[in-house]
Amino acid sequence: MKYFIIGDVHGCYDELQELLDRAALSSDDHIICIGDMVDRGPKSAEALNFFRATPNARSIQGNHERKHVRSFRGQVEAAASQIITRTQIGEADYAAAIDYMDRLPRYLELPDAILVHAFWEPGVPLEQQRETVLVGTMTGEEYLKSKGFWPWYEHYDGLKPLIVGHRDYSDGQMQPFIYQDRVYAIDSRCVYGGSLTGLLLPDFKLISVPSQGDHWNALMRQYADIISVYEE
Repeated sequence: MKYFIIGDVHGCYDELQELLDRAALSSDDHIICIGDMVDRGPKSAEALNFFRATPNARSIQGNHERKHVRSFRGQVEAAASQIITRTQIGEADYAAAIDYMDRLPRYLELPDAILVHAFWEPGVPLEQQRETVLVGTMTGEEYLKSKGFWPWYEHYDGLKPLIVGHRDYSDGQMQPFIYQDRVYAIDSRCVYGGSLTGLLLPDFKLISVPSQGDHWNALMRQYADIISVYEE
């Protein structure tokens, strides 16, 4: 049995399917998204439904899923990307989608690696890590910086390799970033025209497919009327 960990999909459903074809998984293998299944891409509803309905497929919670939940509850204002995704999903299914996103775990520990969406605070056990650090909110980032833990990956002290998404650390190259074979950052910015990357465990084999375009810029043009209302 293998685990295929996929970087931030962000609604890039067609690239997701191409990546899975390239990985050539068996029915016993597990597919796990590192978070941020939705927002900014052309097919957020399809990407979300894939992880909701596909056997052996699941996701952890990213900052975009967390913001959907919090904006739905009126705790924060929805950004344009959440408003567009809500339109893509449709009102009939949005409450159920929120319930699914709310129940996503904020970390997973696998036999060969630990999975979180964004960051890590050293000296803190996995189960006691701050939610804002794990999912990568601005509050969590500022907290780590205030403690002197930045770049955070240089301070990683977990017992297993850590796999994250959330950010491109490759100096704008839109490539996976590996730090000392201890931290694997696999967000390669597919939604902005980079690539979609997966990491196959236990071999830690990287597999990528190129993006089909700068989806977020195209989506902003497509939903310009919604964005203009949001900005008023």
